[in-house]
Amino acid sequence: MLKILYIYRALAIWGGIERVLVDKMNYLASNEGYDVYMVTANQGNHIVPYPLDPRVHLTDLGVQTHHMYRYRGLKRLLTAWRKHCLYRKLFTETFHRINPDIVICTMADDVGLLVRLKGNTPLIVECHNSRLRLYTSRSVANTVRRWYLYRQLRRAQAIVALTEGDAADWRRTFSQVRIIPNIVQLNTTGRYSDHTSRRVIFVGRFNAQKRVMEAVRIWQMVVSRYPDWHLDIYGEGSEGELLSALPLADYNIEVHKPTIAITDRYIDSAFLIMTSSFEPFGLVLPEAMSCGLPIVAYDVPYGPRSIITDGTDGFIVSDGDAQAFAERMCTLMSDPGLCSQMGRAAISSAQRFAASAIMPQWVQLFDELTGQGGRESVAHTPQ
Repeated sequence: MLKILYIYRALAIWGGIERVLVDKMNYLASNEGYDVYMVTANQGNHIVPYPLDPRVHLTDLGVQTHHMYRYRGLKRLLTAWRKHCLYRKLFTETFHRINPDIVICTMADDVGLLVRLKGNTPLIVECHNSRLRLYTSRSVANTVRRWYLYRQLRRAQAIVALTEGDAADWRRTFSQVRIIPNIVQLNTTGRYSDHTSRRVIFVGRFNAQKRVMEAVRIWQMVVSRYPDWHLDIYGEGSEGELLSALPLADYNIEVHKPTIAITDRYIDSAFLIMTSSFEPFGLVLPEAMSCGLPIVAYDVPYGPRSIITDGTDGFIVSDGDAQAFAERMCTLMSDPGLCSQMGRAAISSAQRFAASAIMPQWVQLFDELTGQGGRESVAHTPQ
């Protein structure tokens, strides 16, 4: 039985990475019979927001590294150093206790420590952010960080990118790059949008990446032409105050907290919009597509173009062209037949990201790295 060790800061928020990690660990434990471990630094008393299979072992080191931000100046630096040292000590002890066959990390900051610890254990680095987003500042400190990270990444056995575009960027520097898209919890209800609803949906955190205020700006251009349509926004985050300061009711906009019943909300909508400034993948895209929703999204690195086929199951718009974005929305709002046609294509397209299509690629990678090619999966009944 393979021991698979995942490392992440915390499974504490309704986020895409958290959802993917939980789903993958559940699959490996229940469908493949692997002994799966997750080690976190900052879980604390937070409840895991997604159902975690009881066969997945979650260990929190209780370091709470984010507490350093309570302080300023020298005290912050000293606190950060102490917590870094504590994390290294506790993680080293935990790593040797688990003695994994494969270790997987998603955070750049963990790579150096893992390279020193892993010995002959294969290391896989999952890139849930694009290479272009790593240490983008040209400061001396970030230049040094990037140089150090790249040195350590050469000793990883695999770098897994989510899209062909991001993989091409990584391959400029590294040869051990693989492409394995995220798995997505697709619609299994047997119900789909019938496109009679006059509601559009936006799902994402309220932060600079997702650009929820851009979605509102575009909607203001659209609703004047279609005053009987509504925009539902699902999410939370730092830009929530900006949203609440607007007269949202005047624009037929409703803001909702994240919900575990998001599939029902997709089915109640006509199509989904995404205005992100970058998307390493974009889980909400195939989620919504599996419910029969066409997508309108900006063409940003790299997720939308890897998921949407422009003109078939949605529309991809040049980044920043708000007028063109609004026009594509109006096209769908004015033509229910086209919306339904694209929705049917979206349902079919989304199946590429089902666990049954993606997880065998992970199993194959594990087998290659551990020399267990030809091993048959163990059938287990999920609990």
